[in-house]
Amino acid sequence: MPQTASICVYCGARDGTRPAYAEAAEAVGTLIARRGWRLVYGAGDVGLMGRTASAAKAAGGNVFGVIPLHLVRAEVGKRDIDSFVVTETMHERKKVMVMNADAIVVLPGGAGTLDEFFEVLTWATLGLHDKPIFLYGPEDYWAPLLALLGHIANEGFADPALATRVPAFTELAALEAALAEALG
Repeated sequence: MPQTASICVYCGARDGTRPAYAEAAEAVGTLIARRGWRLVYGAGDVGLMGRTASAAKAAGGNVFGVIPLHLVRAEVGKRDIDSFVVTETMHERKKVMVMNADAIVVLPGGAGTLDEFFEVLTWATLGLHDKPIFLYGPEDYWAPLLALLGHIANEGFADPALATRVPAFTELAALEAALAEALG
């Protein structure tokens, strides 16, 4: 039996200000379960993280959570999931999440989400992995980040391909199609 594809989702430990962000997180969790993929995420039960995992579980999906010990209380470590791993550090958390994923989806979030995104993007540009990375956010959430990546490349601090390396989606169907194509 072929191994199920795993999708790592980075997202906020808060809901953000717009209801569309919570709806997007729940839609991604449901999508992952519906496609028979496994969700790999930060094991929190708060914000968009909790919403993504709860939606995946409610839709019958397999959920793998990874959380550092110091965040178990702050992010209310979600225990009603299939696999729950506690790491010692944030770096170890990020490494375990990426190692257990076939693709990465980044939803709206704050500094922690951006840290995860930039680390996995850096690893990809250095050739440390070849996993596809996708941005997904309603209402053009990622437009300022895409502009920044373009600016970085235009100013000569990165290869020009950086600006187009990470596709961004505002529609779930387009994200789903891109994931399905990338995962074969």
